[in-house]
Amino acid sequence: MIETGTEPESRAERKLRTRRAILDATLELCSDSSLNALSLRQVAKQVGIVPTAFYRHFDSIESLGLALVEESFDSLRDLFRDVRRNARADEDIVDGSIDALVDHVHRRRDHFGFIARERVAGPRSVRGAIHREIELCERELATDLALMTGTDAWTGKDLHVLSALFVSVLVSTAEQILSTTRVEQEEQIIATVRTQLRMLLIGVYQWRSER
Repeated sequence: MIETGTEPESRAERKLRTRRAILDATLELCSDSSLNALSLRQVAKQVGIVPTAFYRHFDSIESLGLALVEESFDSLRDLFRDVRRNARADEDIVDGSIDALVDHVHRRRDHFGFIARERVAGPRSVRGAIHREIELCERELATDLALMTGTDAWTGKDLHVLSALFVSVLVSTAEQILSTTRVEQEEQIIATVRTQLRMLLIGVYQWRSER
């Protein structure tokens, strides 16, 4: 008997591979539209499975969308995790945040594109899930922004406002980067957000919470 050196794929491994193929196919099919315009037959055809096989992995297109929201926010959390690390050093927060933003958007373009489209045009349940995930990112970031110079006496409410501003600027910038393929336009977008964050940082040093 000839040893091939390759272990036969188990049923569980096949199921995981098919699930991964469904997720990837959905990201590809939604690259120019929304989940609202997608049918499970389209996804099944793209993957090369019968429509009934879809239900072995997901209950509906919406449940598939929710799984993609969770996966996509793993990418977004990677971004904000880097931002939080930079927030501990005030002098690096602007450039460090922008470098992290551009790197993550280029490496996970499909996931950031999915979030950008579905938070506006996706099914209600998916839009709600994205909204909750963004709020969670804001709360996590607010905890670390409390370590910045000048925020030690801020109220929790003001810290959350600051965090929401950071998240809003970064999400908006990611969407702008996704919408352009021209290097000079991306450079202008980056220059603009650099100015916005520096203005925001100056405001942090001047703000005093009301008690």
